[in-house]
Amino acid sequence: MNTIVYIDGFNFYYGAVRKTPYKWLDFSRLCQFLLPKNKISQIKYFTALVTPRLNNPEKAMRQQVYLRALRTIPNLEIIRGHFLDHEVMMPLAGNSGSQQQYVRVIKTEEKGSDVNIAAHMINDGYKGLYQAAILISNDSDLVEPIRIVRTELKLPVGVLNPHQKPSQQLLKFASFVKPIRQGVLSASQFPPVLQDAQGIITKPASW
Repeated sequence: MNTIVYIDGFNFYYGAVRKTPYKWLDFSRLCQFLLPKNKISQIKYFTALVTPRLNNPEKAMRQQVYLRALRTIPNLEIIRGHFLDHEVMMPLAGNSGSQQQYVRVIKTEEKGSDVNIAAHMINDGYKGLYQAAILISNDSDLVEPIRIVRTELKLPVGVLNPHQKPSQQLLKFASFVKPIRQGVLSASQFPPVLQDAQGIITKPASW
């Protein structure tokens, strides 16, 4: 069955690999393990570029290295959203006084990926580019594109869930929901050293 896989990059990262040694993940291998009967024609990876922080200045560099590694997968496309920083007032934790105190903080939100995933999934479906769609995410905001593809186009949409507990809304509307377990993550790693047209790509030491 001709299949396109749509990956919600940050939802996957925070749900499956953030506090694990499995960040150097080859999504092509992951799909081979979890979807052995599907012909994966394309993998679409949705993310946004992070910015360096004082407490983690190498974060952006590690992401760039990983994106280079992902680009060695021939049928993978990276679709970028963006981050939006803005100042907000938030209540101060541990305030024991009678009056709540507030502090001004910088809040960072990732914008664009949900809309981009929905647009690509529906557009690709209407173009007849797949016989099945697979979503790697646990974000219930993506229920509507799943519903449209299933009810209007009569095509299956499966979910590979990177979180421990699946969204009840996704369980309700997806053709199936399958967990992504650590054993599969461990078996789906890139080799420590890769090569592309620009040269050698080395797995970040802290990973």
